[in-house]
Formats: sequence, structure tokens, C-alpha cells
Amino acid sequence: MPESESTPVSTTTGPILTGVPDCPPQLPELGEPSPGSLAYSLTLPAGLAGPAVAWEVAELVLDVHEMEGLIDPALVVVRELVAYACRFSGDGADVHLALRQRADTLHISVYDTHAVHPLPRLAALCEERRRAALPRTPDVVAAYRGTWGFHAAQCPRAGTWTWATLVHSRRSWAA
Repeated sequence: MPESESTPVSTTTGPILTGVPDCPPQLPELGEPSPGSLAYSLTLPAGLAGPAVAWEVAELVLDVHEMEGLIDPALVVVRELVAYACRFSGDGADVHLALRQRADTLHISVYDTHAVHPLPRLAALCEERRRAALPRTPDVVAAYRGTWGFHAAQCPRAGTWTWATLVHSRRSWAA
């Protein structure tokens, strides 16, 4: 039995209870920000300010988490993906940005409210437009040994997730 479950608990109205878990549970040990603890999500209104706000927040997060080698390419991808999500969502809708880091890979995901078309011909045209709306992302992602793509969002909301990964490689530049 974990220690928190066997420790006597006092209540303000009654005697000490044993075998009752702490409520609320104790906070986890929070260390300094590091690349391994990078996990943030942000909801933005779709509109002209969205890409600039996403850029600023992403820059701060990546800097605080000491991701120097990926800040510049990540900001290009964040700005482009958020601008694209705003365009596909329409004014007044919400777009969602998520930044996660696992091992040496930064994951950038953006949700837009434009659902995947059920008709194959329309879906193919929309996919072509989505790819054309991201002129820099494929090259930046390729330069950082990443991948990118999009897929239909699952319930409870229809829409599309577009994602990209960037791999942080510690190269030695020997002359």
C-alpha cells in the first residue's frame, strides 16, 4: 500500500482516518524546465493575431526549455501551421496548438475546425489545398529529419489535426 494511503488523515470535522488517500493528492515534484518536460497546449481564436501570438508563446516555451537548436525552425513551422489553421477554421473559431518533446523530437500539432470531406473528390482537392498552404513546412521538417501530415480529428469535435516533428540532432561540426 502506498505511503499516502496508510498515513493517518485528519479532518476538520472528525477524528483521524486511516486507509484514506490524501485528498487532494500531494503535488508532484516540479523541477526546473528542461527539454524533457516540454508539454504545452494553447487555444487561440482564429484570426489575424493567432500566428503572431503562437510565435511569441512558442518562442518563450522553447527558450525556457533550452531548445536552442530547434527554436528557429520550430517557429517557422508554428507560425505557418497556425496561420494555415486560422485560414481553414475561419474567423471566430478556435485553433489549438500543442508543443511536446519526447526524447530528441519536438512534436508540433495544430487543430483546425475544417472537417475532412466525406466525398473522395472533394477530399483530394482539399488535401491539395492544405499542402499548398504550407510552402515552407515540408522543407524545414525534412532538414530536421522530421515528418509531417494531417488527419481527421476524433470526437467530440470534427476538424483536422496537422502535425510536424523536428529532430534535435547534436552534430559535431569538425573542420
